[in-house]
Amino acid sequence: MILPWHLYLMAFLYILAGINHFRKPGMYIKIIPPAFKNPKLINILSGAAEIILGILLILPFTTPIAAWGIIMLLIAVFPANLYMFQNKKAGFGLPIWILFVRLPLQIVLIYWAYQYTF
Repeated sequence: MILPWHLYLMAFLYILAGINHFRKPGMYIKIIPPAFKNPKLINILSGAAEIILGILLILPFTTPIAAWGIIMLLIAVFPANLYMFQNKKAGFGLPIWILFVRLPLQIVLIYWAYQYTF
């Protein structure tokens, strides 16, 4: 079964993002809100989840499960995006408008993943 190109793109982006959690962990640990304990473990788990879910996206029999997993992951990491918006140090010096645009972008990414849940 040949899957649509945009599904392969999504899988590639999540796998790449997941790998980056291990290449540059400090970048991700920095954006985890202090209310969450053990940011190193959270970084490892979220990076591994992105890699695994990205791979599962391109297996036709696991695509819907992986898409639901990505939706849950996007909801779970939303506090990090909000923390980046609220905390200057966590925002990497990015303009506030970019940090603001990242918040509703989560909805777009959730919608994109939802397309593959059935």
